[in-house]
Amino acid sequence: MTNAFYEWYNALPSPLQVYWVIALITSLVFLIQMVLTFIGIGDADSDMDFGGDADFGGDADFSDGDTLDTGGAMQLFTIRNLINFLLGLGWGGVCLYSVIPNTIVLSLVAILVGLLFVYIFLIIYKQLRKLERNGAYHIDDCVGQTVDVYLTVPASRSGKGKVQISFSGSVQELAALTDSEEPLRSGSKVRVLEIIDSTTVLVEKL
Repeated sequence: MTNAFYEWYNALPSPLQVYWVIALITSLVFLIQMVLTFIGIGDADSDMDFGGDADFGGDADFSDGDTLDTGGAMQLFTIRNLINFLLGLGWGGVCLYSVIPNTIVLSLVAILVGLLFVYIFLIIYKQLRKLERNGAYHIDDCVGQTVDVYLTVPASRSGKGKVQISFSGSVQELAALTDSEEPLRSGSKVRVLEIIDSTTVLVEKL
């Protein structure tokens, strides 16, 4: 098997050998990145972020990221974008080698394919980030809101109950305390006065 591969590879023209090497290596790295991301090892805010304010005419805007440097628009050049570019470059060269006989023209087209890959992945990632943001919530946003008591809140901070509050279309349950001298019964309407901690709010009866 190995000998057959070497014989096949050595029979290829030199430019095509280069494209195959780039395509195979970057495909392997790309697959490893994807696997690590899906099993949760890749951090969503650093490993997958594409840095900089990237505007390709598609209104793609990204922040933070695994950048190779920290300067403004140069944050567009990230490790992931480099892999995506080389992935497009390599496979573009492999697939178009027999179609475009001129080596220089082929190189230019392969570069364009690499840039197209970067653009496509940026757009895909932007949409994924939108979905992530839509499902997220900030507990500070509930201060002053009227919410429903889900589990009775004991009087005078003698224990915790639960309230339900809607964030971006999704309903969340938060622990609740009250300074009221009477318990706040399930189903009653209350107002959020302040945030006690990341999962607990202070409420009062309306």
